Amino acid sequence: MRHTERELARVLHTGPFHLALRTALSVRGLPLHRVQHHLAHRGVKLGVTSLSYWQQGVRRPRRPESLRAVRALEDVLALPDDSLLRLLRDRTEGAGGADGERPAARSYRSLLESSGAVERLLAAMESPVDGGLHTVDHQERVRIGARRELAGRTSLHVVRAHRDGVDRYLAVHRGDPGCDPARIAVRAGENCRTGRVRWDAEAGVLVAELLFDTRLRSGETYVFGYGFEDGTGGASDEYVRGFTFGGGQYVLQVGFDEGALPVRCRRFEQSSAGAARAARRDLTLTGRHRTVHVVEEGVRPGLVGIDWDWA
Repeated sequence: MRHTERELARVLHTGPFHLALRTALSVRGLPLHRVQHHLAHRGVKLGVTSLSYWQQGVRRPRRPESLRAVRALEDVLALPDDSLLRLLRDRTEGAGGADGERPAARSYRSLLESSGAVERLLAAMESPVDGGLHTVDHQERVRIGARRELAGRTSLHVVRAHRDGVDRYLAVHRGDPGCDPARIAVRAGENCRTGRVRWDAEAGVLVAELLFDTRLRSGETYVFGYGFEDGTGGASDEYVRGFTFGGGQYVLQVGFDEGALPVRCRRFEQSSAGAARAARRDLTLTGRHRTVHVVEEGVRPGLVGIDWDWA
C-alpha cells in the first residue's frame, strides 16, 4: 500500500532517515532509476545501489558529496528544505567506520551482494517502487534437496491493486553462492504466465515477469501462483524474505530431503539487511515431509527468515 502525505509528514519529523527516504519514494511513486535520472539532471551523480542502501538503512550518507546528493533528493522528491539533512544530523547510529558509509556487519550476505543487481534488473523492466500491488497473503514453500541445496520454491500470492491497470508482478529469486541463474527455471502457475526473464550471473539473482490474465482496477484482488526450480548452488543454510513495505500475512515453510536433515532450525527477523538478527526462536521439524514454518500475521518492512545448522 502506498504511503500517504500524512505518514510522510510524520516520518520526516520523527525519522529515521532511511524510513523517511523510503516513505518519500513511495508517496512520490518514483522508482530508483528515475530518481537517479533526475539527480543527474541536477549535476549529481549517485548510483542506484547507493540509493537502495540508503532507503534500506544499510548505509548512511556522510561524505560531503553524499550530503549534496541528499539536498538534491529533497528537491527531486518535493520535500521541505533540510528535512532529510536534519534527520542525518539528529541521528548518529548506524554509521559504520570513519566515513559512515560502509555496510554494517551482516549475516544476510546474499541480500547485500545482490541488491544492486536487483535494482538494475527492476529498473530495466521499468518497475515502479511497489509495482502497484499490496500483498494480502503470501504462502511460500521452499525445498532443500539431498545435496543440501536450494532445490526450488513455490508461491501462492494474493495481492490487491492500489491503482488502475496493474497487470503483472515481478518476482525476484536470489540463489545461494555458486548458483547459475541461466539454469534456473521459472514456473508460472495459476492465473499467470511468464513474461520477460532477466538475471545477473555474478550476483546470482533472477527477476521474472509474471503476466496476469486481466488488468486490475484499484481495489481489486488477484490470486496467482509461481515458482523457481533451482538446484544450481552450493549448500544452503538459510532462506530470507525481504519486505520493502508492510503488508498482509506471510507464511514460510521450508522442507528438507529425508537424507539431509539439519540438526537445528531457527526463526529470525531483521529490521534491515545490516542489522543484527533478532526475535530468534527454535523450530521443530514436523510432518512426513520434515518441514518447519513461520507465520507472520502482518509483515513490517524488514526481513523474516529461517536458518539452520547442518552439524
